[in-house]
Amino acid sequence: MDSNGAGSVQYNRWNESNINMNVEASQSTMMRIYNTACTGNTGVIVKTAGALAALVSIYIIGYVTGYYVHRCS
Repeated sequence: MDSNGAGSVQYNRWNESNINMNVEASQSTMMRIYNTACTGNTGVIVKTAGALAALVSIYIIGYVTGYYVHRCS
C-alpha cells in the first residue's frame, strides 16, 4: 500500500478550519431562490403552474384574435 509508483494516489488530510459546513450562508440569493422554487416537489408545482398559465394566456390570445378576425361587419 506504500508504493510510490505512477499509479499511486496521495490523500491529504482535511484542514478542519477550511471546511465550510454552512452551505446556506455561502450561497447567493438567486441560488437560494432557485433551490427553493425549482427543485423537488415545489419545483414541480411551480413548473406546472407556469405551463398552465402559458397555456391559458395562449388560449386567450387566440380567442381574442379569432374574435376580431372572424367578426361580421
